[in-house]
Amino acid sequence: MARQLIDAELIAQHNESAARRVHDDYETLGEQLARRDVHIDKIKAQVASFALAVPSWGVGTGGTRFARFPGRGEPRHVFDKIEDCAVIQQLVRCTPTVSPHFPWDAVSDYAELRAHAQSFGLRFDCVNSNTFSDQKGQPLSYKFGSLTHVDPAVRAQAVAHNVEVIDMGRRLGSRAITVWVGDGANFPGQQHMRRAFERYLDSARQIYAALPADWHMFIEHKLYEPAFYATVIADWGTSLLAAQTLGVKARCLVDLGHHAPNTNIEMIVARLVHAHKLAGFHFNDSKYGDDDLDSGSINPYQLFLIFNELVDAAQCGALDTAPAYMLDQSHNVTDPIESLMTSAATVQRCYAQALLVNRDALAGHQDTNDVLMAQQTLKQAFHTDVTPILQRLRMETGGAADPVLAYRQSGYRQHVAELRPAATSAGGGIV
Repeated sequence: MARQLIDAELIAQHNESAARRVHDDYETLGEQLARRDVHIDKIKAQVASFALAVPSWGVGTGGTRFARFPGRGEPRHVFDKIEDCAVIQQLVRCTPTVSPHFPWDAVSDYAELRAHAQSFGLRFDCVNSNTFSDQKGQPLSYKFGSLTHVDPAVRAQAVAHNVEVIDMGRRLGSRAITVWVGDGANFPGQQHMRRAFERYLDSARQIYAALPADWHMFIEHKLYEPAFYATVIADWGTSLLAAQTLGVKARCLVDLGHHAPNTNIEMIVARLVHAHKLAGFHFNDSKYGDDDLDSGSINPYQLFLIFNELVDAAQCGALDTAPAYMLDQSHNVTDPIESLMTSAATVQRCYAQALLVNRDALAGHQDTNDVLMAQQTLKQAFHTDVTPILQRLRMETGGAADPVLAYRQSGYRQHVAELRPAATSAGGGIV
């Protein structure tokens, strides 16, 4: 049995106090859905199979380019991070995997780290490399690029790091690596754009060649920051071009915050599905730019529309492989565990709502150009409060009806604050 950091009796008492309300709400919603010829138990079973990964870096306090304000009980190392991720999974029951980042999470014994995660019932998801910042003792700097640097020695160093991360991931049981680079230019004329992309492809081919047979390489694009004028892998089109050039094991990762304002991300998803190049998602939310806000905190309808495309593609057989779902957020003013639990539930909620879309009716409205009714069909599913489904599912699997409330009642943050020394640095930069 997996180790538990939150007292199971506390969760049981929490759920007992909510049991009657959750039961009644579930029955009421079931009656409402039945009138739409939707079986609530079938939807709950489908939602039960949904899972997403928690980023190891997400359980720490983030920051901006200007300041970082440390939080209480921040994880000191990856073993602490695993414990915080275990708390999230214990309460929400849909985050059974952790996505680690190297060299931040590097250890001397990966068998020990894997066993530590397994003791809490956790596995490792996609591994992430870091060639966007210099590390202590690093021979060559990435100030002017990594995989695209004009100096072949710097490129070789960046490639070697990615190959090393693949080996770390293999020992942890991962099956994919996400490669993101901050390479680009801050000023016109700084970089030869075509040659920089060619250098990227040359470096990426070497990383791709190091992939085990059952692995994938996820290419993550980012419109700007730190390259504010021209980023080498700036958009989904460039990412797709690179993935198509590299081969079948290369796919495109969609981060919801890495697009120009008001971009139609659900259409990008549809295009990548069509090209058989959708890797998966980094879920977060954005108001102005790459804000890394809690998922669904700004535009939950967009998140729903993305899942509408994914559910449709899955039901008609257009998805050739299951997408990888991961959170990727920066928690600057909230408790990271609370934000990650809330975001996990929000993503799960949008998936459940997308399952409620009447596909036959929607197709009929689309084929007859009934614009209003097509929109209303989507809105009917989006406006359905599926909270009773999520709560009942959590309670049935040992989680909490209200994860944040149970977490606060547990006193976990206060407990780890007493065990983990307070951070003294309040410098800038997301960590």
